[in-house]
Amino acid sequence: MPDSLTPLARLPRRLVSVALLASLLPMGSHAQQRSWPAKPVKVVVAFTAGGTTDILARAVAQKLNEKLGQSFMVDNKPGGGGNIGTAEVVRAAPDGHTLIVNSVGPISINQSLYKNMSYDPLTDLVPVVQIADVPNVLVVHPSVPAQTFEEFVAYVKSQPGKLSYGSTGIGTSSHLSSYMLTQRIGSDTLHIPYKGAHALNDLLAGRLEFMFATIPSVIQHIKAGKLRALAVSSPVPSRSLPNVPTVAEKGFPGFAAGSWFGFFAPKGTPDAVVAVLNKAVNEVLPSLEEQMVREGADPIGGTPEQFGQFTRREYAKWKLIVQQSGATAE
Repeated sequence: MPDSLTPLARLPRRLVSVALLASLLPMGSHAQQRSWPAKPVKVVVAFTAGGTTDILARAVAQKLNEKLGQSFMVDNKPGGGGNIGTAEVVRAAPDGHTLIVNSVGPISINQSLYKNMSYDPLTDLVPVVQIADVPNVLVVHPSVPAQTFEEFVAYVKSQPGKLSYGSTGIGTSSHLSSYMLTQRIGSDTLHIPYKGAHALNDLLAGRLEFMFATIPSVIQHIKAGKLRALAVSSPVPSRSLPNVPTVAEKGFPGFAAGSWFGFFAPKGTPDAVVAVLNKAVNEVLPSLEEQMVREGADPIGGTPEQFGQFTRREYAKWKLIVQQSGATAE
């Protein structure tokens, strides 16, 4: 008869409950992973449709639709330099069904620009995975008499206070990239902040002389000859514009000022959900690599921990630059 007992039945009674609990814990964890996503997932983009954040979010969302068997729906919530959409996700239920694809501004710059923010994106959001790194590229209107970066520097020095550059808003990486460069050149220029793509429209029309823009937003204009690319803001050349030099290698060592994009979730989102989403994004990025590089972005991936450390380093870097520039959004 004893031989017919199961291994669990032969355990002392005081150990049976422990054994049952241990056997159920992994099942609970796996069940939680399998249950997400249990319904369509809203992916907030805190900027207008058609911008770099929106383009990347929609490309990855489509792949996640296919991989995870649920709809990942992009919802544009622009305004406040990205703060409106970001705040919505901070307040959302932390169940993994409301996410945000966000960028350097709302995550690592805005805390230094806006003095009365009701949340801290570094602590009230959970970093999930970095999607891409997107260098800014210095572009000029064809009427500007500078064919190279060196000629551009000489031109800026010869026109103190007379040249104007646009940006996608006060305190954006577009603005601060130009500020950093002109400060290091040592010549005053006029900053004209815009809302979103309006700066690019005026640059194309010749009402501005230059600006730093994300590569995806201008790469087609560069290829069409409507804008001239002189340098990229990344430490190394961009795979999207391999023949365009870096600012750093052209006499400004250490110059690095670009954009990046990634998934975040509300604070309190279960680790299991974060792990599933992180794994899925890492697995779909290779299928998007050719498209992303063609359009101006370098896919990144990595762990949530790596992404979190990166965002904190970015915050420290941009906080100093914002303080030096005197920029404020209020």
